[in-house]
Amino acid sequence: MNARNFFTKEQQQQIVEAIKAAENKTSGEIRVHLENKCKGEALDRAANLFAQLGMHKTELRNGVLIYLAVDDRKFCIIGDAGINKKVAADFWEDITANTVSLFKEGKFAEGMISAIAQSGEELKADFPVAEDDVNELSDEISFGN
Repeated sequence: MNARNFFTKEQQQQIVEAIKAAENKTSGEIRVHLENKCKGEALDRAANLFAQLGMHKTELRNGVLIYLAVDDRKFCIIGDAGINKKVAADFWEDITANTVSLFKEGKFAEGMISAIAQSGEELKADFPVAEDDVNELSDEISFGN
């Protein structure tokens, strides 16, 4: 399975729409990145991608990266320093657990959409959307090798 066609075009559009809907509730910026394989730990790879994608450059340091290596079935969610200063220590673990439970049922698109929606819902308390909010990062899914 190739990361680019892991989700159907319709599912990819649903994921992008979920990102837009979540970002309508928060100034947080959410990205989804898919790739085939993950050498090493998913969290390390996601942190590397976070920097490569320029996600640390948001004004409030409130970017979220949702990462999935489709062949290796490695998944994680990471947030930038601005988020991690404000949220509970188990913030990402709760969202990850909910997502993984859907993945285990074979509901990958639903899991991804749930992770996006839950992230947006949780972030709106600490990072409410402003009237002059600017979309600082692309809402499109990014792909690696």
